[in-house]
Amino acid sequence: MGAEAVAIQKRHFEQELEQLKSKLLAMSALVESAVYRSITAVVQKDRKLAEEVLQNEARVNRMEIEIDDQAISLLALQQPMASDLRLITSAIKINNDLERMGDLAVNIAQRAISLMDEPVVQPLIDIPHIGALVQNMVRKSLDAFVTKDAELAQSVLSSDDAVDALRTAFFHELISFMQREPSHIPQGLNLLSIVRNLERIADHATNIAEDVLFYVKGVDVRHHSEAVAGAAEPRI
Repeated sequence: MGAEAVAIQKRHFEQELEQLKSKLLAMSALVESAVYRSITAVVQKDRKLAEEVLQNEARVNRMEIEIDDQAISLLALQQPMASDLRLITSAIKINNDLERMGDLAVNIAQRAISLMDEPVVQPLIDIPHIGALVQNMVRKSLDAFVTKDAELAQSVLSSDDAVDALRTAFFHELISFMQREPSHIPQGLNLLSIVRNLERIADHATNIAEDVLFYVKGVDVRHHSEAVAGAAEPRI
């Protein structure tokens, strides 16, 4: 293959990489919006926002398939090396986490609709706090991917413990509330489900942050403490 043909092939590959990143960023924006709308629907009892989350689910699913297909095609046909390979494999994993976050936002929106006509119970005051922390983790993990910011990604990992602690405290408070007020058990179960889904969204944001660290630094920090994360050896 001549030098000109090699250069053309390289430019074509770079263009396809940019298209992949653009699609992933569009997917990220859609999912981040779904998370925000689902939480706001719960807090503000906004049926319209909840229904918008449900309506956009099919679009998120279509985008996941498109991104996976393009990424797999790049792996099969281009045989990328080093950082390009890390980008594509990270994109596949991030894409999956985004789709799951979209599903969890749908779950929250469905619970919001179930709570729409019920009186607000006192433990709801903690949901905006937990929701804000989770949204911040989602935003930071996606910003870290866009800017290739390892420190920002690392800060997401540090936030996960705070969400877990709040979840545990909320569960204890809400269970005690339901024991005192059995008539509110259906509402309590919906709120428990909402907080559990928020915790799982935070887990997926953590996964994305770990994938960003792999993409940027070539290190695998899964199942490692923060100390180990800083000392991990490059994989590629």
